[in-house]
Amino acid sequence: MHRFKVGKSRNNQLMHYSVGALIKEKDKYLLIDRKKPPLGFAGIAGHIDQGENAIEALKREVREESGLKIKNCKLLFKEGLNWNWCSKGAKTHYWYLFECEAEGKPRLDKSEAKSIQWYTRDEIKKLKLEPVWRYWFKKLKII
Repeated sequence: MHRFKVGKSRNNQLMHYSVGALIKEKDKYLLIDRKKPPLGFAGIAGHIDQGENAIEALKREVREESGLKIKNCKLLFKEGLNWNWCSKGAKTHYWYLFECEAEGKPRLDKSEAKSIQWYTRDEIKKLKLEPVWRYWFKKLKII
């Protein structure tokens, strides 16, 4: 049995469900520098576990990876991406991307990331972003 929520894509490939948090404070976005593949700077994200809905998974991932409590979450996109690499073997990820506010001060989870920090749009443009986050930032016209 899979720990993650799984499904099949339109072309019958194994598909995982994922959530991402675009956490914004004033004119800055919270990003981590990932320690594990896929490498690069990214918003906080992760797989949806079996029995969880997207918002429950989002709250869990943000709490685990940053120690923050999120609020006022707004769904920006839900989309299947058949090019999104997965260390767990799926060929496709069905993403739920949310914009959120957060309470508290972010803390670094050294098992997940090399750093956690707030970045402006101009700073984000210069970072080596994880591919899926480059896609989201372009789609949102942040970069």
